[in-house]
Amino acid sequence: MSRLRGMWLRRSTRFRITSVATLATLVVLVGVAVLTSKLAGSVLVRAADKELSAVLGQAVAAVAAGQRAGTPNPHTQVWVLDTAGVPLDSGPGPLLSTADIRELKAATPLLRKRDVPPTRWHGTVATAPDGSQRLVAVGTGLVGFHSADDEALTWLLLAACLVSAAVALATWLTVRQAMRPVERMRTAAGRLAPGVRLPLPDAHDEIRALAGALNALLARRDEATERLRRFTGDAAHELRSPVASIRVQAEVAVAHPDAELSQEVLAEVVAESQRLSSLVDGLLALARSDAGELPAAEPVDLREAAAAAVRRCPAGGPTVQLHLPPAACWVQAAPSEVELVLDNLLRNAFRHARAHITVTVLAGNRSARLVVDDDGHGVAAEHRERVFDRFYRVQDDRARSSGGSGLGLALVAEVVRRRGGAVRVGESPEGGARFQVTWRAHG
Repeated sequence: MSRLRGMWLRRSTRFRITSVATLATLVVLVGVAVLTSKLAGSVLVRAADKELSAVLGQAVAAVAAGQRAGTPNPHTQVWVLDTAGVPLDSGPGPLLSTADIRELKAATPLLRKRDVPPTRWHGTVATAPDGSQRLVAVGTGLVGFHSADDEALTWLLLAACLVSAAVALATWLTVRQAMRPVERMRTAAGRLAPGVRLPLPDAHDEIRALAGALNALLARRDEATERLRRFTGDAAHELRSPVASIRVQAEVAVAHPDAELSQEVLAEVVAESQRLSSLVDGLLALARSDAGELPAAEPVDLREAAAAAVRRCPAGGPTVQLHLPPAACWVQAAPSEVELVLDNLLRNAFRHARAHITVTVLAGNRSARLVVDDDGHGVAAEHRERVFDRFYRVQDDRARSSGGSGLGLALVAEVVRRRGGAVRVGESPEGGARFQVTWRAHG
């Protein structure tokens, strides 16, 4: 079965549509042919019944009047029998069995297919003038009854085959004509240069809708390609800096072997290695997110996660004030994602705050919010739309010199949006930046 299905799917759309249409037409026409051939004999029987009913009525009237029953039609037989089925004129009677006589006495029409040709009989009991009961039977041969079934079926099946062949040809040509714009569109799409789009047909039909969908797909492809190009270039540039720094420091240590200088070099190498490791981890996290590799979501207590993140903050920096709701605040996310968001926002706040940071968790019926405020220089309005872009830095104290890689906030935005949440930056009441994250509440 799977092999047949594979062979079927390897055929063209034109072939499949034509095959299905032809097969459906042939099945319907063969059914009609068989049904019609069965009705051909019934048509002969109904025509004979109409004639026999008239002759039977005349014969019954003649018997009731004491006259001789007859018929002007030489193809119709009229018999007057006693109730036992014996002819009254002592001549040879009709070839009717006892069961046939019984049915005719009950006024039931009789069809004898075994006769040559098949015969149709009508009968009824009539009363003679002397009060005796007589069985009046009239019959006629159905010439062509069997041939009507056989020949009608043969011709109808032949007609069904011819019509099906015509339907196959018409369907093949129609589908070919209908698929021609799609074929031209496929050929044109394969030759399009970046930034060029397919022309939209004049007719507002399915082909135009397909062209519009392909243009939208091409636009997303070009956008993704450009984003990947920028991301690759930025990643290479960012990775080159710590690698070059480590290399320079190592070359200096090799060229000038000195114990004190070696300690300074090792300290610089460790710092650059940590920076390089953080950058690689961020790149891997973004790559997994782009590929749709998200950890399973589960209820996470944002209240507890925020308190744990504050406890992980380094000592000796700005003071951190924590405002938590009185009860647990459950959000639908992964624990690692919530931890990543909190750590990156707090690390960003520590990097730019002057003296004070405020972390607030707000619980709602359908969502929960995390707000991180600092008293630093803030983010200017013209940079707020792009501050969550990858490798984007504001050209002030939020630059490379402050230790950022440009990936922390991009990671925050990515993991939050993947869970159906939102993240934005604004101005803090304390004068610095306010980062606000919204998650969907659990349950």
